[in-house]
Amino acid sequence: MPSEAAVILAAMKLHFLRYFAVLAEELHFGRAAERLSITQPPLSSAIKALEEELGTRLFVRDSKRVELTPAGAAFLDHVRLVLGRVERAKDAAKSVASGMRGRLDIGMTGSLLYREVPRIVQQFTKAHPDIELTLRELGTAAQIEALMHGELHAGFFNAASAPPQLRSIALRPDRFMVCLPESHRLAGRKGLRLSELADERFVMFDRNVAPGNYDNVIATFSRAGLHPRTFHAATQWMTIVSMVAMGFDVGVVPESLARSGVRGVRFVPLKDELAVSPALLAWNPSVESQALRNFIEAATALIQAGAKAPRRFAN
Repeated sequence: MPSEAAVILAAMKLHFLRYFAVLAEELHFGRAAERLSITQPPLSSAIKALEEELGTRLFVRDSKRVELTPAGAAFLDHVRLVLGRVERAKDAAKSVASGMRGRLDIGMTGSLLYREVPRIVQQFTKAHPDIELTLRELGTAAQIEALMHGELHAGFFNAASAPPQLRSIALRPDRFMVCLPESHRLAGRKGLRLSELADERFVMFDRNVAPGNYDNVIATFSRAGLHPRTFHAATQWMTIVSMVAMGFDVGVVPESLARSGVRGVRFVPLKDELAVSPALLAWNPSVESQALRNFIEAATALIQAGAKAPRRFAN
């Protein structure tokens, strides 16, 4: 760490450089002092100190005129570069402090690509073009771990709640639907009850990888009085849809995946008691920045606006 004296000296030298640049533009001590809002003696002392440090005269001055020496003219070019960089550095610091510049690393589970996440990210980056925002696809458990250790600024993941160390806002609830192969005998139905699928085999989540998603689906079956026969264990919602498209059994997935455009499947609404797939936007308050606060504010506004809009998911 620099000493207090070194910091003061650096500030004084920068102060002297500004004095020099103004005097070089005015070539008049009185006008330069007026621009700088100081009196002439401190201006004269600053120029003298610079000349002594450099070991050369910067100005030719007498009672009638003030002119730059060749050395002063050469020095002026470099001083303007230094002062310009200082101003840009100040602007950059202010922009970061105000949340207009910076970097954000945001986590996302793959299935949330079909929910609010793309719209939130697109609108935020449009409004804050100088903030570098990077999306990282990670599972729910991996995101929570990264958030707890400050390795992510925020994360969108499938869960009904977050650990108490994190803050969160719920995304719009996403109803469950049945995902069937398009050749399935029930694929043309307008709605189904889970009891009608009692004899089917289901592609389900691997509970070791995604316990929250697994337990949520199992709870939906339990309310219908069923225990599903499971023959495949997936790690992502889109894997379930893809396996159904390939003819591997059936699945229960969030309604938003009907927007995925996967061929070979049909999405049929459930008539059972309303069951939803919850998701959150979570962040660690201990590592907040103004850029992150701006992101959370923008995301919250879009999530709340989306909650009032009608659902329009095509099959």
